[in-house]
Amino acid sequence: MCMETRSEEKVNTYHVAQGRIRRAVEQLGLPMCVYELLKSPDRLVEAALPVEMDDGSIRNFTGFRSQHNNVLGPYKGGIRFHPNVDADEVKALSIWMTFKCAVARVPYGGGKGAVICNSRELSQKELERLSRQYMQAMAPILGPNRDIPAPDVNTNAQVMAWMADEYCKIRGQNDFGVITGKPVDVGGCIGRETATARGVFYAVRQAAETIGLPLKGARVAIQGYGNVGYYAARFLTDEGCRVIGVTDTTGGAYSEEGLEPDELFHHKKGTGSVKGCGKSTNIDSRQLFALDCEILIPAAMENQINAEVARNIRAKIVGEGANGPTTPEGDEVLDERGILVVPDILANSGGVIVSYFEWVQNNYSYYWPEEQIEARLRQKMSEAFEQLYCFRNECGIEKITMREAAFMYALQRLADVMKVRGWWG
Repeated sequence: MCMETRSEEKVNTYHVAQGRIRRAVEQLGLPMCVYELLKSPDRLVEAALPVEMDDGSIRNFTGFRSQHNNVLGPYKGGIRFHPNVDADEVKALSIWMTFKCAVARVPYGGGKGAVICNSRELSQKELERLSRQYMQAMAPILGPNRDIPAPDVNTNAQVMAWMADEYCKIRGQNDFGVITGKPVDVGGCIGRETATARGVFYAVRQAAETIGLPLKGARVAIQGYGNVGYYAARFLTDEGCRVIGVTDTTGGAYSEEGLEPDELFHHKKGTGSVKGCGKSTNIDSRQLFALDCEILIPAAMENQINAEVARNIRAKIVGEGANGPTTPEGDEVLDERGILVVPDILANSGGVIVSYFEWVQNNYSYYWPEEQIEARLRQKMSEAFEQLYCFRNECGIEKITMREAAFMYALQRLADVMKVRGWWG
């Protein structure tokens, strides 16, 4: 049974993303033609992906690639494998990537890919064949200067290596810059695996400094214990925080004394769940969101924090490790209650920032040491937070959330570049 919370009615994330764009256009007083240019992806490709299974049968999967806007540079965005993904979700995620890249000030536009599948039901060979089939279908619209995928939910460096290899075979030459998030041995960037979580950590740390919240002893609750949740727990614990609650798709663990991140990781690896780790108490995500803590990290899926859930949150900071974890109604409640939300397009931009570093290194065939990667990431995250926080305070709007400020900040940059390039005005 999935323990992630959901609104009673399924929230259409694509409509939410469009609503945020329209709201930002209106707040900035821009003409509606800017909204028309950004409300829909430039292109959505849907492809049938026939894959031979280990028993010799053929199973037909469905794959998507959404390319939203490339005014700032090539389309950029991850590929997720998930049984419940659909076209509207992929389009919404590509919009978020456009705005995330604009906030982080990396020279990319927004893209996103997906395959409807349950990767846990596939063998390693079936997963490889599916990955290669996806690349065969999408290769005509991808390229190092056109559209650059990366890992996302249920994909990893190995999947990216298979896809990059397939692209190189199609091209007849090595062209590793087509994909980021690869293993280091084939042009990957040191630190890419931890980049999204490290970015969340830097953003939360800066938010805590801004409101005068000491991290030493701060209690943390984390929804989702995949790559982002696990490393965020480690980084925050190393800073002196105490992780008291964690949930995944099958349940959760709570201990007021604190949960050890590596112990949780190994327990989940061995049992398939964080539930039952050590002397912890079992909880679900609704209980996790209501925990008495200082920092909440939603690092699972979209639309987890609706208005009802938001009313019970007691954290002082919500650092969004996932994309779109908070509904518009939930966002309003959090703002009314004075809870500082570090929005997804800022908080989890560490992944695309380090993907940019990887792409640059691939293009130059020159690779930086790990300490240089971390220093550059820390600088980029700090600059993005400061610019966004200053924009929020100086934009002239009396009551504005951090999320609204982020969309306005990104939209202004996109509008300015589109105007300079002659797309409107």
